Amino acid sequence: MLSNKRIQELELVMEFEKVEECFKEVSSWIENVGRKRLKETINLDDSLEMLLQAQKQFKEFDLVASEYCKRGQEALKKMNQWEDFSFVDVHSYRVKLQSYEDQLEEFCTQLDETRHRVCETVRLYEFFDKVRQAICCTEEGIKS
Repeated sequence: MLSNKRIQELELVMEFEKVEECFKEVSSWIENVGRKRLKETINLDDSLEMLLQAQKQFKEFDLVASEYCKRGQEALKKMNQWEDFSFVDVHSYRVKLQSYEDQLEEFCTQLDETRHRVCETVRLYEFFDKVRQAICCTEEGIKS
């Protein structure tokens, strides 16, 4: 039984190392690229044209960021099997995984919120642009 326990511990450590490698890559991208790009979208421009350009750039970033989120989430799913090994001492690995999971969850949430904010801001500016055009047309009609 002791031998089986040690074999399972080794298998889990090997699996964790693979997952950790993936998470290190995802984590590095989040910290070095993802968070910076999200901060850039905090202040959106005041013109519809500039806002549409920012939305296009964000959509390109969003595709890449979503892929990193997906990769991180898939790696986490692989580690769900650890719940079945309560007799194996994996506490230190769970702590690391929790840290990665928290970072990933926070970033993915920020990404979703930013995606929603950019979309809603564009919709609002498009609405105001239509209202402005309607007012201009109405004023021109009144002057004629």
